[in-house]
Amino acid sequence: MITSSRPAAGFTRRLLPLSIAFASPWLAAQEAEPVTLDALRVTGEQESIYQASGASVGGFSEAPLRDTPASISVFTAERLKDQQAKLLSDVLRNDASVGDSYAPVGYYENFVVRGFSLNAANSYRINGRSITGEQNVALENKDQVELLKGLSGLQSGVSEPAGVVNYKTKRPEDVRSVTVSTNEHGERYIATDVGGWFGSEKQFGLRANVAHEDIRSYVEHANGQRDFASLAFDWNINDQSTLQLDVEYQTKEQRSVPGYQLLGGAELPHDASPRKLLGYQSGSNPVGIDSLNMTGRYEYRLSDDWKASLSASRSRVVIDDYSAFAYGCYYQSDCPAEPLTGHFTPSGGYDIYDFRSPDDTRRNDEVEASMTGLFDTGWLKHELTFGSSAFRRTVDTRPYFSEYVGSGNINETPDSFAPSDLSVGHTERRLDSRQYGLFATDRISFNEHWQTVIGGREVKLDEKAYNEDGSDNRHTERWIFLPQAALIYKPIDNVSLYTSYSKGLSLGGTASVFDSNVGEILAPTISRQLEAGIKYDWRRMSFTAAVFQTRQAYQYSKPQDDGSLTFVQQGQQKNTGVELSANGYVTSQLQMSASVAAIRARVEDSGTAAYEDHQAINVPKFRGSLSADYALPVQGLALLGGVQYSASKYANREGSVKVDDYAVFNAGSRYSTKIEGYDTVLRLTVDNLFDKRYWRDAGEYLGDDYLFLGAPRTARVSATVNF
Repeated sequence: MITSSRPAAGFTRRLLPLSIAFASPWLAAQEAEPVTLDALRVTGEQESIYQASGASVGGFSEAPLRDTPASISVFTAERLKDQQAKLLSDVLRNDASVGDSYAPVGYYENFVVRGFSLNAANSYRINGRSITGEQNVALENKDQVELLKGLSGLQSGVSEPAGVVNYKTKRPEDVRSVTVSTNEHGERYIATDVGGWFGSEKQFGLRANVAHEDIRSYVEHANGQRDFASLAFDWNINDQSTLQLDVEYQTKEQRSVPGYQLLGGAELPHDASPRKLLGYQSGSNPVGIDSLNMTGRYEYRLSDDWKASLSASRSRVVIDDYSAFAYGCYYQSDCPAEPLTGHFTPSGGYDIYDFRSPDDTRRNDEVEASMTGLFDTGWLKHELTFGSSAFRRTVDTRPYFSEYVGSGNINETPDSFAPSDLSVGHTERRLDSRQYGLFATDRISFNEHWQTVIGGREVKLDEKAYNEDGSDNRHTERWIFLPQAALIYKPIDNVSLYTSYSKGLSLGGTASVFDSNVGEILAPTISRQLEAGIKYDWRRMSFTAAVFQTRQAYQYSKPQDDGSLTFVQQGQQKNTGVELSANGYVTSQLQMSASVAAIRARVEDSGTAAYEDHQAINVPKFRGSLSADYALPVQGLALLGGVQYSASKYANREGSVKVDDYAVFNAGSRYSTKIEGYDTVLRLTVDNLFDKRYWRDAGEYLGDDYLFLGAPRTARVSATVNF
């Protein structure tokens, strides 16, 4: 806040000639008696990069966070610039409810929210429309990233109870900027952001973002490159209608870094290094991921109270997965027979596989038509949204192979082995999933204090899964109604209390190679959630608190009496937790974002006693995150800092192996100045300031347990010049 009790000198000087001109006749009549003007008080506020006022991920249009009965985190573009975020993991580390869930360096990332995993099929969106999650979405053209924590069946149909990530793209504006950056490994990065309005009435807007990155990873032999381009187009057709189009393309190549596995299936690896590429083979190829995302939205305002919209999207990702993969120890004499799933030998030995899965193609197509209107029925005020949607997801893959070529040890550099001479087969369709939905939601205001939000989505799921030879695996046809209800109480304007109930439908999991029903994709499962919370805006700070309980069918590889495994849905996982957050300006110089989450995650009635009565795998009981920005007395200079903390967590389903808790500290600075007359921002960030060694991810993927180390100390500098 900028406050002054003295007259504004510049304003007074500009006002003085005009005042004299109007006052001259009166002054002459009064023999030029002196005039004393009242003091002016000028007040202004700068928005916090840590505090957002609204988001669209909680409903069908932009809405104030305080009036949305759900837990939503919003991360602004300026905040991501200060943290020099390149991946979604760099963004979501700011929320204590989020952790990694099989997120190797060089591959696409996966996350766990509130103890449940996001799903690549339906948990990610751009401008509210579905995208395939098997990609690392570029951030250069994103205005903000929104995270809805918990069930979202009303908004997105079939979805995971973890939540939804929505990327909101930058719209056209007059901007010309170039950003360059590097790190201590010599990485080269350049990005441009150019936009403007044109036409006879400035009715057309364009914004283009282009970026190139020569990736220099902290992991040896894991360098790569990335190219990205996007275009946003806005057309204000007339006073009633607008059209928005977005297209973005990204290509990335980088070696995937395998995770560690438990030694003997029962012990953490010793002296593991985050810089080591396990199973490195000089002849191995990088993983290539090409992604194309397109969205469009047409909106027509019928009146001041009613508007209609039509939106559509296509997202296509092609993955060429080539890896020298460190996995298991089945070709080594000292490899324990139990457990059946992958693990290293007690001395750190592992097998090396030549893994190839080219042309792995995932595609999401979606279209939605909706109408929103305001009207009254007696003393009740309504905000009604209703519409229809159609969604299709296809998966086309070749029959991949994973061929053993040799062995290595975590304490040694592996030998070079001849690659496999096998060839992959032809592309076959593995999944064709279609959803058709009718939805409606109504926000009813009883008075200035009480509101209720009632809605639901009727979903028809028509899903066909196929075997590698093209034969039918499963055909699921199902109608289901997904209700959602919330009650909101606002005792005063800046305080909102809410309670809500949601029901969701999630896609079934896939049996692993260890299961007797290998490759089987199970039927969708039901999930339910109860949540209550409070949101409070005080001065320039926003505070939130929420308690929740979420239940979902438990899917796992169940041990059988004959020693085999079968992938089943049996019992449930129940997660109960508390979340607290604070965002905004603490003082006129200090702004911050803080969040904590405490979660109790338990498996019940699974039929396997060893998996019950303890915390679920890869879910810490407590996690916290803090980031801050302090403006120094030097004009344009600010100090940045933060810390992420995680309590210990289990690394296997039995709860017999646990990784330690950890705290990672980050530091940095931002300096805004002018160079040759151009506005310039210089940034420095140092992540993991004290070079902490820790296991960031102890999750499971396709039936196997994996361990991934956190990044070592990493420094990055950047400069952004605005022309």
